Amino acid sequence: MDEVVTPFVTGFLASSALIVAIGAQNLFVLRQGLRREHVGAIVLFCGTADALLMSAGVGGVGALLGAVPVLKLALALGGAGFLGWYGVGALRRMAAPGAMNVTGNEGVTLPRALAATAAFTFLNPHVYLDTVLLLGTLGGALAPALRPVFVAGAAMASFVWFAGLGYGARLLRPVFAKPQAWRVLDALVGTVMLSLAASLLWRALG
Repeated sequence: MDEVVTPFVTGFLASSALIVAIGAQNLFVLRQGLRREHVGAIVLFCGTADALLMSAGVGGVGALLGAVPVLKLALALGGAGFLGWYGVGALRRMAAPGAMNVTGNEGVTLPRALAATAAFTFLNPHVYLDTVLLLGTLGGALAPALRPVFVAGAAMASFVWFAGLGYGARLLRPVFAKPQAWRVLDALVGTVMLSLAASLLWRALG
């Protein structure tokens, strides 16, 4: 029994340590959770995407990604462009006189929300570093029979985190009943997105 529990717990803890951080994807999920817009679909997409990437990493794709620098460069440039665009949009919302509030009517359709979620997931090189390379290395070192158990634990941590972030955001709704709170959030989102974009460009072109 311990032979199965240990890799599951190891995967869960390793994934938890990597995913709990202020990043582009987490801020987007938080924002959609506050808006109560397509939360279930977004949580399912994020968790499933992580599970697939983790499986690919444990299966050996991480080694391929690390061996082809042009893939890293393409991901970095694409991710920097998207994060820069989204960051500027957040800062523009912050400066707008009619800043968003929880009860506002504006929103995004499900296809647009999922498209944005996909961009935050797959255009972010850090997600490949965490799920494919780091977790792939940890899980790939286990015996073949235990690798699926490791992936299951790691994926479970991802689903738990995104569900907690998306659905737990409603606890903050009283705070975000005021437009000023949305301005603060958008200022944080814009700053983080632009900082990440600059960091990606610096590493890619430096």
